[in-house]
Amino acid sequence: MKEQTGKNRKTKVGTILSDKMQKTVSVLVTRRVLEPRFHKYISRRKKYLAHDEKQECKPGDVVQIQETRPLSKRKSWRVVSVLKKGHGETA
Repeated sequence: MKEQTGKNRKTKVGTILSDKMQKTVSVLVTRRVLEPRFHKYISRRKKYLAHDEKQECKPGDVVQIQETRPLSKRKSWRVVSVLKKGHGETA
């Protein structure tokens, strides 16, 4: 897909959980936030469905995803690049 200039699109980095669907992968994005009351960092996780046109992603891969137009009911992200290849399934 072509990169469009002039548009600020959100990007996130996450780990592939599943590639069971056709041209769709499930990506787990983990972020650390400061808990306001106790001033400790806690992990927040969220799953996104992302479009993988070439079907090159496997479970355990670390990928960068970018926001795009809605492609289906729950899928509005696409895989931009594979940052690191994984070693099989993750828990």
